[in-house]
Amino acid sequence: MSPTEPLPIVTARKPIVVMKFGGTSVADESGRAALAQRVRQAVDAGRAPVVVVSAMGRHGAPYATDTLLGLVAELPSDEREADLLASVGEIISAVVVAHELRAAGLDAMAFSGPEAGIVTDGVAGNSSVVEVYPGGLLDAIDAGRIPVVAGFQGMSADGRTTTLGRGGSDTSACALGVALSAEEVEIYTDVDGVMTADPRTCDGAAVINVVGADELFQMARAGSRVVHTAAAELALNSGIAVRVRSTFSDHNGTLVTDIAGYRPDSVATAVSHTIGVARIRVRLFAPEGTRQHMVTQTRIYRLMADARVSLDMFTPIGDELVFTVQDADLLLATAVLDRIGLPHDARTGLAKVTLVGAGMHGVPGVMARMAEFLSAAGVDVYQTADSNTTISVLVAVDQTQVAVRALHEGFQLGAYRV
Repeated sequence: MSPTEPLPIVTARKPIVVMKFGGTSVADESGRAALAQRVRQAVDAGRAPVVVVSAMGRHGAPYATDTLLGLVAELPSDEREADLLASVGEIISAVVVAHELRAAGLDAMAFSGPEAGIVTDGVAGNSSVVEVYPGGLLDAIDAGRIPVVAGFQGMSADGRTTTLGRGGSDTSACALGVALSAEEVEIYTDVDGVMTADPRTCDGAAVINVVGADELFQMARAGSRVVHTAAAELALNSGIAVRVRSTFSDHNGTLVTDIAGYRPDSVATAVSHTIGVARIRVRLFAPEGTRQHMVTQTRIYRLMADARVSLDMFTPIGDELVFTVQDADLLLATAVLDRIGLPHDARTGLAKVTLVGAGMHGVPGVMARMAEFLSAAGVDVYQTADSNTTISVLVAVDQTQVAVRALHEGFQLGAYRV
């Protein structure tokens, strides 16, 4: 460049906000109009939105994921084709939403997950994001366009379209947020934010104003369905700012914050639960504490992992090992045990209820209070497990609601929320 030529004007990129909208937000014209209004607000605030969308509606809706997969449910299965079919719902949403935004005067452009640069590990039906190459999205942003990305999907290293598991659009949004160095990831849903319990189970459930990233991750693992577990883990590990809010109301929602700088104001934050749990007792033929006891345990863990059976609440008791699995994995888990000749019995019809709270770490008496609240409510506890931020109990599935309400009321979880 000649010294006499003017220097090019370098315009700083606007702060990026990733805005993920769930199936109810894109399912009909009113939802998409609310979506467009949210995007317009971001643009007017001087931000560069990147929109991530789920498939339209829920089971039974014509383009919902379950509906699409139902087209071949009775036919011979093929994992590659199942992923390809499952990805179609989000593609449809991305194109329709891009059209809606343009009709609202917002220049938008639809992207598939692979076109957005999302690379996965290739595991059919439940892939993890391993890399994001966001160059195409940045080019669109710099051209003044709003990328609308199909969530829940990416591309494996060998070029296959793969999906990220149910709720995976949240993961798409958080992964893009990290890759784009976004100012914030906003997850829009049909509730006002992350709640102290499932409102369908507990009438007193309230929106949590601020939640630690680790608490959100533990809530997701324990059954809360507001945010996908892998997305909560990404928020925890990356430190990216996440806000969960409603498409349809002006509530500020829930801010997810880095646990390092977060100090909760009570020992407990929320109660989560998951149903469809089975408990398995396995006879190990060796006393607890012996080498053979540990060798047999290790063999069980490895074989279950190889069979892709997730174990939970595992506890050695005497010459036995007790653990839980989801009902859907029960037959596979017992087949593994039959193959290696270990006697076992199983109990179904159980639920796992988990008290979550970063404030409980190192505080004595939390388990005692839980036991007292549950006993007073007439709830029998079959097994317990804990970590720094959780205490879980195993109860009969028909006592789930009673257990959740007893803990929610006992720890006064809705009393100081908004």
